[in-house]
Amino acid sequence: MKIVIVGPGAMGCLVAAFLSKSKAEVLILDKNKERAAKINQQGIIVEGVSGNWQAKISATTEVKEISNADLIIICVKSYHTKEATSQTKPLINDNTRVLTLQNGIGNIEIIGEVIGSDKVIGGVTNQGATLLDTGHIRHAGKGETVIGRSDGKIPVELRSIRELFNRVGLETKISRDIRGLLWSKLIINVGINALTAITRLNNGRLIEFEGTRKILREAVTEAVRIAKRKRIKLVYDDPLAKVEAVCEATAGNVSSMLQDVLKKRRTEIDFINGVIVRQAQELRIPTPVNSLLVDLVKTIEASYELVVK
Repeated sequence: MKIVIVGPGAMGCLVAAFLSKSKAEVLILDKNKERAAKINQQGIIVEGVSGNWQAKISATTEVKEISNADLIIICVKSYHTKEATSQTKPLINDNTRVLTLQNGIGNIEIIGEVIGSDKVIGGVTNQGATLLDTGHIRHAGKGETVIGRSDGKIPVELRSIRELFNRVGLETKISRDIRGLLWSKLIINVGINALTAITRLNNGRLIEFEGTRKILREAVTEAVRIAKRKRIKLVYDDPLAKVEAVCEATAGNVSSMLQDVLKKRRTEIDFINGVIVRQAQELRIPTPVNSLLVDLVKTIEASYELVVK
C-alpha cells in the first residue's frame, strides 16, 4: 500500500510518523524543496505524549516521482485544499481514496469537485500536535480519529483505513454521519481557535479568565444555533460543556490558529468562525460575536508588520 500525505505541517508529520510504523510505503508531498530535503535527511522527530522517537520518512516535491497512490491524506491548510488536490490528481486511479484530516467545513466538497465525491473520505481527529521546526513536532495530546463518507456508506476500503490507523496507534472509528462530526469539531474550533489567536493564550487559559470564558460561550452558542437551524445532529448533548472540557484536556496546547499568528501566516478563520458568519447571513440569524472574532483575526493578519513591539 502506498500512502501519500500532502502537507508536512504538525498533523501531516504526526500522521506520517505513526503510519511509518506499518508495512505501507509512506511519502510526504511538499511544495518546498528545502523542507522536503530536510525531512529526507532527518525524518520526523516526535516528542510528547507518545514519547521521544524518530521516524524515517521520504519526502518529495515531484508528483512524477510518486507515480500513483492507494491513499492520499490531505493535511494542508483549508485555503490550499483545491491546489493540493489538483496537484495530486495524477496519482489518483479508480482505487485511490483521498482522506481529509483538516480543520473547518467545506474541504470534502472542494476535494470532491476536483476528483469526484465517490473517492473522498472525511475525517475528524482530536490528536493534538504542534510544529516545533521542520519535521519536528510535539505530540501534545492523544485523541480519537473518526472517518466516514458523506453518503454514510461503509465500503471495505474505509474499514481497511480504520484498521491501518488502529494498528499503528491512531485510535480510529467509522461514522455514518461525518457531517455531524465535522460540525461538532467545527464548534469546538469556533470556541477556541480565534480566541487563542487574539489573546495568545494556550487553550486551557481561555476558561481561566471571566472575559474569554464569556466570549467562548457566546461564540459557541451562536454556532450551535446555526447547526440546529440546519438540522445538523451534533455528537455532544452539551456542546458548550464539551468545548470547555477540550480546553481543560488540551490545556497546554497551542492552537493551530495561534501557531499561524505567531508565525505571521494566513489563518483558517474563513473556514471556522467565517463559516458560522456566512451560514448565519443566509439564514438571517445574527452572530455578532463570531463576526467580531473574524474581523479581529483578519485585522491581525493584515497588520503583522505594523504591530508595536
